[in-house]
Amino acid sequence: MMKRARAKRVIDVRVHDLREFSRDKHKKVDDRPYGGGPGMVVKLEPLVRAISSLKLKMKSEKVKVILFSAAGKQFNSKMASDWAKKYDRIVMIAGHYEGVDERVKKVIENLKFKIENLSIGPYILTGGELPALVVIDAVSRHIPGFLGKAESLEEKRHGVGVPAYTRPEVFRWRKKRYAVPKFLLSGDHARIESWRSSRARKRL
Repeated sequence: MMKRARAKRVIDVRVHDLREFSRDKHKKVDDRPYGGGPGMVVKLEPLVRAISSLKLKMKSEKVKVILFSAAGKQFNSKMASDWAKKYDRIVMIAGHYEGVDERVKKVIENLKFKIENLSIGPYILTGGELPALVVIDAVSRHIPGFLGKAESLEEKRHGVGVPAYTRPEVFRWRKKRYAVPKFLLSGDHARIESWRSSRARKRL
């Protein structure tokens, strides 16, 4: 779906390799932290050069800048829906190792853009690449034309996590029988919708 949406120019996703913005002869983008400690930190210079190359316009209300951090605000579906409507451009900084040089926040603020620390869940990952993919997918599905029809949004159809069944009506496997609930085959649409609504509420 992502590939099709990009081909139709419904969305535009671009990945920027920080090594291309490093002035180090070895193209290094990380270094040891001041004050000591384990791990490496993404350097400020290549990061700032990469951000500057984006040529962000000063209408900052249409641009969202995100720095992925385990300590950040936790991402949710409402945020994804709101961002799809509010922002024309979302810049995501995918940290790695022990994070990124903290000064990048000041640089972005001095460019008159707001930066927000964001987490995709109550756990720690080795980098921001997977969170970036999660945000791209979650936001994109709220952009008109991405899913084809607005009705395709699961949360607008029945709610989140409603059980679904398809053919065959009865599936047999290793002497056991797995059947679709009878009332789903009854044609009683009022009862079916009521059941879906009740199951959605239980899972939310």
